[in-house]
Amino acid sequence: MKALTIISVALLIMGATSCRSTQTSAYQSYETRCLGVEHDGTQTLLAWGEGSNKADAVEQARKNAVYDVIFNGITAGKDGCSAAPLLNIPNARERFQEYFDIFFLDGGEYQKFCSSADMRARSGEKEKYRQGEKRSITVRIDRQGLKKRLQDDGVLPK
Repeated sequence: MKALTIISVALLIMGATSCRSTQTSAYQSYETRCLGVEHDGTQTLLAWGEGSNKADAVEQARKNAVYDVIFNGITAGKDGCSAAPLLNIPNARERFQEYFDIFFLDGGEYQKFCSSADMRARSGEKEKYRQGEKRSITVRIDRQGLKKRLQDDGVLPK
């Protein structure tokens, strides 16, 4: 009888602990955030990207940072560094789809306007998935240079 009670209690404890959730992370916002604005007009941003490996995730994060500066604007992050999108035109992405498809190609022109000057070793966060990983990077965006390029290419009115 005593052995049956011990076994029952052990099974009850194992059953209760196996049902417990193992998820420990809190909600994570993957919105591009402003970390600061430099005197030359560049913005230092924290951006996220997803990819099948580290290199893909980092490149996607860089693209996302430039994309957000152009189309979405930066509203999250430090006070005083929020900025409206460069292209505040309805359906701008669709209107200039051919231009931006080429602009955002892997290794494309978007890279000329972002640098990893503020990136520190092991400073980014990462999350691993079965299909790949999601990483954050710190990137500096040349907002003025990007604006001039879009104006010169006829995408942004002067």
